[in-house]
Amino acid sequence: MINFLLFPIIVPFFVAMVLLFFPSKVKAQRTITMLALVINLVISLRLIHLVHTKGIQVVTLGSWDAPFGISMVSDMFSALLVTSTSIIALFVVWTSMFSVGIEREKHFYYPGILFLLTGVNGAFTTGDIFNMFVFFEVLLMASYLLIVLGGEKKQLRESIKYILVNVTSSALFVITVGYLYAVVGTLNMADISQKIAQVNQPGILTVIAVLFLVVFGFKSAIFPLFFWLPKSYAAPPIPVLALFGALLTKVGVYAIIRTYTLFFIHDTAFTHELLMILSIITIVFGLIGALAYFDVKQIIIYNIIIAVGVILFGASIMNETAMEGAIFYLLHDILLKGALFLLIGVLIHVTGTTNLRKMGGVLSTHPVLAWSYLIAAFGLVGIPPLSGFIGKLLIVKGAIEGDELILSLVILLSSLGVLLSVIRIFIHAFWGEAPQEVMYKKDAHYRALLVPAVIITAITVFYGVGAEVLMPYVTQATSTLMNPLEYIQAVLGGA
Repeated sequence: MINFLLFPIIVPFFVAMVLLFFPSKVKAQRTITMLALVINLVISLRLIHLVHTKGIQVVTLGSWDAPFGISMVSDMFSALLVTSTSIIALFVVWTSMFSVGIEREKHFYYPGILFLLTGVNGAFTTGDIFNMFVFFEVLLMASYLLIVLGGEKKQLRESIKYILVNVTSSALFVITVGYLYAVVGTLNMADISQKIAQVNQPGILTVIAVLFLVVFGFKSAIFPLFFWLPKSYAAPPIPVLALFGALLTKVGVYAIIRTYTLFFIHDTAFTHELLMILSIITIVFGLIGALAYFDVKQIIIYNIIIAVGVILFGASIMNETAMEGAIFYLLHDILLKGALFLLIGVLIHVTGTTNLRKMGGVLSTHPVLAWSYLIAAFGLVGIPPLSGFIGKLLIVKGAIEGDELILSLVILLSSLGVLLSVIRIFIHAFWGEAPQEVMYKKDAHYRALLVPAVIITAITVFYGVGAEVLMPYVTQATSTLMNPLEYIQAVLGGA
């Protein structure tokens, strides 16, 4: 049972390898992918139960003990993220069957998603900083395939920018890992934490902490490193956008939270203060973008940037309440961004445009879509009892406990900006009357797209309403992050 934590990585990897052998058998590709994702979800839920009842799960590959062998570690933070990833991937593939087109499906679309899932789950599970780089590369290579698949002009144009940014950040990642290894002499994350504690984080390690913030800042799209994201994410079809928007920036956020709670905790007056300042500026610039556009894709994409700022602000406070809020909000945002992108995908299918100025009156013809969108939008804003409320409340409470009263007001005010941005979509697209020359679609295709979008929206509602059931798991995840010794002892066996 100790190897159980490897299954969320192994299952998508091997299924993707099998699918490579018959790319033109689209029905088989769909069926096998859905089956693999259901199995992965069941395994992920079982993993949460294992970690909850038996503590952190660790396996060291090969015959070498930690810190010399490659450690894979599943604590509650990691297990919750792996499960959220499995849920999003399942609904994205479900939607893909009705929206991406046969040609994409025949050109390794489903293996691409499964390889991306392998990389994401591997990055969440690895206990070795170099292997985090390896898993980042796996997910990035899969994302390169998914962003260019289809060969549209805008996809090719934006993919160049996307690839250049990620190649640059990957090169910087390797260099930074090299610097870290030169100072502490190990790549095992638990051992790195122990070695840094022994030398009390001298200046060179603070410089390395900033370099890691730059590397992961590119991935998570914090200020000023988010410039590439809005146009690049808008290029691929909606299911790929949903997958990218829900997951890829969160891998960067995870890496920042993991390293800034496990490694760099001895000079928080500088490192975490810097993270806090960047988080607040990220929120401000995200709000400006979300309010500036009349394009539904761009509005929701800029809301990704706002959420990244909110989560990292919570993490930068470094007290239990704010960290609990950051984790709760991170999981909420993965599910809710997936739901919102799938819902606006249905809206774009119905209206045939992404321009809000050309929409109107969709509520009267498609009420289920309209009310589902409104519920998801209120969840994003944080209206109680929906999921965004609990995470933000804990972050603000934690900020007040940490004497950051003014910055906590920024978080509260940002909710108003988010409300304005998402309610603008409801008013322009769903309210009022339809343009006279427009005939909105209401076909079988619409219903096929709507079902997964509505179900995942319902899951986000449960995540908020059922918070009392889920909080013990979030609290356990917080405890591990705030007490690195627990993680170190699990990996190194009390060394």
